Amino acid sequence: QAATCGDLYCTPGNAGITIEEGVQTVAVDEKDHAAVIAFCKEKSVGLVVCGPEAPLVDGLADSLNAAGIPCFGPSASAARLEGSKAFMKDLLLKYNIPSAKYQRFTDPAKAKA
Repeated sequence: QAATCGDLYCTPGNAGITIEEGVQTVAVDEKDHAAVIAFCKEKSVGLVVCGPEAPLVDGLADSLNAAGIPCFGPSASAARLEGSKAFMKDLLLKYNIPSAKYQRFTDPAKAKA
């Protein structure tokens, strides 16, 4: 751990990470951007490493950056590339970028045919 790093807060985190000195899990809902921002400001968080896909696709990194809180993570627009396989495949097809063939189905019978 870097000497300049203070406490490390994780949400939702897990019991395993709390065995590390200076690591705390906190009950902040990553879907509630205002609550995350308030927590970061209250604790003077210097950097947020945001993930996995769902909060990124939901725009948490955008909200944090807009609030002046440095955040390592892609914008919601960029996160869609990983967060939605259908979006990504449609994008690849649109621009003729080589990829494995695919089709989308809503009818299980048609998918099996």
